[in-house]
Parts: sequence; C-alpha cells; structure tokens
Amino acid sequence: MAKLLLLGVLSGAFFSSTFILNELMSLKGGHWVWSASLRYLFMFLLLTGIALFNGGIQQLSALTRLFNSYWKFWVLTGSIGFGGFYSLICFSADFSPGWVIAATWQFTVVASLFVFMLFGHSFKNRVWLFSLLIFIGVLLVNVSHIEEFSLKALLYGGAPVLLAAFCYPLGNQLVWEASHGGNTRIPDIASPLLENVFNKVLLMTAGSLPLWAVLILTSHPPAPSADQIANTLLVALLSGVFATSLFLFARNLASTPGELAGVDATQASEVIFALLGGILFLGGSTPTVTSITGLILIMAGLILFIRFQDG
Repeated sequence: MAKLLLLGVLSGAFFSSTFILNELMSLKGGHWVWSASLRYLFMFLLLTGIALFNGGIQQLSALTRLFNSYWKFWVLTGSIGFGGFYSLICFSADFSPGWVIAATWQFTVVASLFVFMLFGHSFKNRVWLFSLLIFIGVLLVNVSHIEEFSLKALLYGGAPVLLAAFCYPLGNQLVWEASHGGNTRIPDIASPLLENVFNKVLLMTAGSLPLWAVLILTSHPPAPSADQIANTLLVALLSGVFATSLFLFARNLASTPGELAGVDATQASEVIFALLGGILFLGGSTPTVTSITGLILIMAGLILFIRFQDG
C-alpha cells in the first residue's frame, strides 16, 4: 500500500501543473476550449511516439486494431474520463484560482465511492463521515476566495469541477473493469497491450478526440496564442503523460477496492503543490482563515479515509 500511495503523491505533483498553467492561460485571455483540446492533441502525438519507440510499427498497428475492435468503448471512456473531466476543469479556470480548483477536485475521492458502488462494491458507513468532512472543506474553500458572494462564480467555478470529479474516476474505472474482466455489462478486453499504462492512456486519449472536435466546431474559439500552445504542450507532458501514467500505473497495481480508493485519495497532494505554485509563480494571495479551515477539513477527511482503507 505504501508504494501505491507514494506513486499517487508523485503523480499529484505532476498533476498540479495543470491547475497552475490553466490559471496562467486564463489570466492571459486564452480560451478554455483550446487549453483543453490542445493538451489531448499533444498527448496523442506524444503517446503515439512512445508507442512507436517501445514496440515499433507493429505495436502501433496492434493498438489501432484494439481501438477499432472496441471503438465505441474507447470513445465512451475517453469522452467521459478525459474529455468530460478536463473540459470542465479548464472552463472553471476562468472563474476560480488554480489552488481552489485543485481543492475542489478532491471531491473526486467522494465521487469515487459512488463510482465503485455503481460497479457493485460496498463500503462501511463510517466512510461517509470522512466524505462529509471533505465536502464541507470543499465548500469552505470555494466560498473563501469570493470577496462578495456571487452565485455565478460559485456555480461556474465550483460546480463544473464537482461534475469533473465524477467523470474522471468513472472513465478510469470502466477501463479497469474491462481489463480485469468479469463484468457482464462491460466488454472483456483481455489484451496484454493494456498491461502497459502508456497504451491505455493512448487508447483513452484517441477516444476523446471526437469530443474535442465537436467542442471546437460548436464553440468557434479564437485562435490560440503561441504562449497558450506552448503551455498546453507543457501540461500535456507533465500532467497528461507523466502524471496520468503514474496514476493509472498505481491503480493498475491495486488489487482491491480499498487499494483503488487509497490511490485516488493521494490526489489531495495536488492542493499543496498548486497552492505553493500559485504563490511562487503567479503571485497568488495566501489563503484566508476560512480557506485554511476548509483545507484542514479536506486533509483530515482524506487522512481518515486512507486509515480506514488500511484498517
């Protein structure tokens, strides 16, 4: 379990770059659709290059056949787990600081419980108390950064992240269930290719591409600047390739629902990294008493959550 948690925290460090760079692009006027879609376009190119490097054209051809055989599944999981998740995260960056979004994102720990229950897993009642602490902490953090109460800022800055918190674990869990088999509602994809995390991320990334095309065609965003293109490439490398692969590698090593939930809980480290990064690189303000209280509640809930999973 310690190895899984360490991998999860390391992925959290890379994931935090998403919130910092998205805030930077928003401050410079970059459209959220480009911030989201360009990341996954770059991820697709980078991961394709990795696949070619690891196994040559034979491996890329095998991945293409695997995608084509289950294209509906990969489009569904990619659109939910990557497309739905990240488009909502980028949209909220126009209304909330990066560290607030990172803190709100910790609700994914609670959302994961509902996702696990959807697939037939159960949890003891006390875990919901820990989840309530996290939820209250998320509310306090979101309210704390609004100088004058604004329902629009709360809904546009917080609600999309809460929805994204369900999309990410749902998409990943669908892939986990498919690769492990035994679920009659999901295709059994018994392929050795899925043992490689980069292959799994590439297949989900490819599945998300149709959603990005639809968003671009329907929203007609202004052309991205050179800075926005460079920043999305950096996000794709740090968060999309490094962080996502580490995170999914840790989840792939997990063998029980408790270990899976514990890995998901390590995403709390993103808050600390995003907060420090915002202060150091963006000149962000230090947290207020209310926001610190919210962060303490989030951390307390996550610590209790992990201890529960261990015991």
